[in-house]
Amino acid sequence: MDLSLILMGVGIVLIIISFFLQDRTKHIEKEVEELSIGIYQETNGIKRRLKIVEEELLLEPNFKVQSPKPAPKKTPMETFQQVASQMKNTHPSASQGQQASGNTKPIHSILVSQVIELDKQGLSIEEISKLSTLTPDQVRSILSNGGI
Repeated sequence: MDLSLILMGVGIVLIIISFFLQDRTKHIEKEVEELSIGIYQETNGIKRRLKIVEEELLLEPNFKVQSPKPAPKKTPMETFQQVASQMKNTHPSASQGQQASGNTKPIHSILVSQVIELDKQGLSIEEISKLSTLTPDQVRSILSNGGI
């Protein structure tokens, strides 16, 4: 019986000591939970931003990105101008009925909104024309009609 009493005493002492020791797993679990919540929030934010960009660019849901071809580095404005010219060519049905005098091609709604925003920023018609790939007459037409 002496051995059983000793073992029972040691067990009770260990149980009492375990109450006073801090549980490290709770701290680690809390950190993992905070990390997973942060990742979840970041993922949702990225999804929302991607959805907004897709809507702005009028991309279809089944849009597939082609692998990029090696090309010389371009400035962001050159890239925008290239995309804008491609959109004018590929999405004529999505463009508004804006027409410049002597030009029968409609102006895409993204370009119209860009011209209006650049005008709000105080840029001159010539500067807006250079940035938006439109002629000064087209820019004047958009601004005089208010984008309609």
